[in-house]
Amino acid sequence: MTHNNIDFRIGIGFDSHPLTPNRPLILGGVPIPHTHGLAGHSDGDVLTHALLDALLGAANLGDKGTHFPSSDPQYRNISSLLLLEQVAAILAAAGWRVSNVDATMLAQTPRLGPFIPTMKERAAAALSLSPGRVSIKATTTDYLGFVGRAEGIAAVAVAAIMSQTRPPEPGQPAAPPSSG
Repeated sequence: MTHNNIDFRIGIGFDSHPLTPNRPLILGGVPIPHTHGLAGHSDGDVLTHALLDALLGAANLGDKGTHFPSSDPQYRNISSLLLLEQVAAILAAAGWRVSNVDATMLAQTPRLGPFIPTMKERAAAALSLSPGRVSIKATTTDYLGFVGRAEGIAAVAVAAIMSQTRPPEPGQPAAPPSSG
C-alpha cells in the first residue's frame, strides 16, 4: 500500500460543563477529589466529551449528541469512557482508525496535573491506542471567564484518524483492491 492510498482526517472537539455540588468530578474517566462535580446527563466528563466530538468530526459522523442523545435514559450517568469505546468501534466500522488525540483541559481548580497519567492510560485503553498516542494537558485561564471564576471546566481536543484506502470521490467508482 502506498502513502497515496491513506486518507488522513483531523477533527476538533470542545465541551464545557458547570461545576455543581453533590456530584463527583470525573475527567478522563478518573475521579478527582473536589468539592464539586460537573453537571451533565452522563458523567459530565468534558475531557472525554471533547475527544468524542473530535473523533466523530474527523470522520464526518456527526457529534456526541447525535449518537448519545441526552434525551435517552440509557446514557444517564454513564461513564463517558464507555462512549469513547463505542465511538472507536463506530470509526472502525466506517473504515477509520485513530492515529492520535491531543486534548487540553481548562480548569482554575482543582489542580489536574497529578491525574493526567491515569487519564492518558484510560483514554488510550478505550481507543485501543498506546499511551504515547494520547496527549492530555491542563491549564488555567488566569482567573478569566467562567473557568477562572471556578464556575465550570472546559476541554478542547484534536483527533487525527486515517483510512487504509482512500475512499472514492463522490460519483467515482471504488478503486479495485491492490494485489500486493
